[in-house]
Amino acid sequence: MREALQNAAVSRETTSRPPAAQAPRISLEATKGRSAKQWPKPPRCRVITIANQKGGVGKTTTSVNLAASLAMHDLQVLVVDLDPQGNASTALGVDHHADIPSIYEVLIEDRPMKDIVVAAPEVPNLYCAPATLNLAGAEIELVSKVARESRLRRALEGYDIGRFDYVLIDCPPSLGLLTVNALVGAEELLIPIQCEYYALEGLGQLLRTVELVKSHLNPKLEVSTILLTMYDARTRLAAQVAEEVRGHFGDVVLKTVIPRSVRVSEAPSYGQSVMTYDPGSSGALAYGDAAFEMACRGAEKTE
Repeated sequence: MREALQNAAVSRETTSRPPAAQAPRISLEATKGRSAKQWPKPPRCRVITIANQKGGVGKTTTSVNLAASLAMHDLQVLVVDLDPQGNASTALGVDHHADIPSIYEVLIEDRPMKDIVVAAPEVPNLYCAPATLNLAGAEIELVSKVARESRLRRALEGYDIGRFDYVLIDCPPSLGLLTVNALVGAEELLIPIQCEYYALEGLGQLLRTVELVKSHLNPKLEVSTILLTMYDARTRLAAQVAEEVRGHFGDVVLKTVIPRSVRVSEAPSYGQSVMTYDPGSSGALAYGDAAFEMACRGAEKTE
């Protein structure tokens, strides 16, 4: 099965970007009202890196929608955008042009994290450490820095992350120094895996990197969560990929799967997560369920 997945061609969905003037404005209360359950609050801040060096698997989409869903249920959440493209910052409606203080200054110039963290305008309780294009050169600039692999961890330790329940770190699609900084700075790793061809391609390299980081830089790091994304229930392939991933990783895989959704793709063009853009869509409901499942699993581990 795995060989068949890895030898097939990759199929991607393309979605046209609609004009921003047509963006629907939907009440947060409609989203929040979907679940009356009391979401468990972790006893201390959970720092979770969301990484997969394979592009197009839904890292940023997962980061912003899990963050928004958690924040909508009265949990304090910080998203750290480590991708030079700044897509997480865009999706949260946070300015990230070149003149904005960003995570680049934190990593390269030792600027305090408190100077760059801003509130996301669409969702209460949600904050962002934005990325700018300056971050594109950080991989090279970090090479000559002292303790280059742990500069993000040092910045987080110097910041009052205890005020947050979750810190979610969104990574670029690579295994360079930015991603290594994210792995060193977190205690948990969430890996999004798309239910498409080549689903497991390159995953071994990521897991080897995780083991190296655990051995030499961050012994507390663990793969705590795997989330299946881009699930198309109409295809047999999606079910086969899900079965393969669950068979390989077991209970680490969330029961919730994220379906393919045009609404999920559209939301960032309006500076929103799908949780506020269209809270009744299949994508928003699925991310809400995934966030709740992740929150409950974290609470169970601390009991």
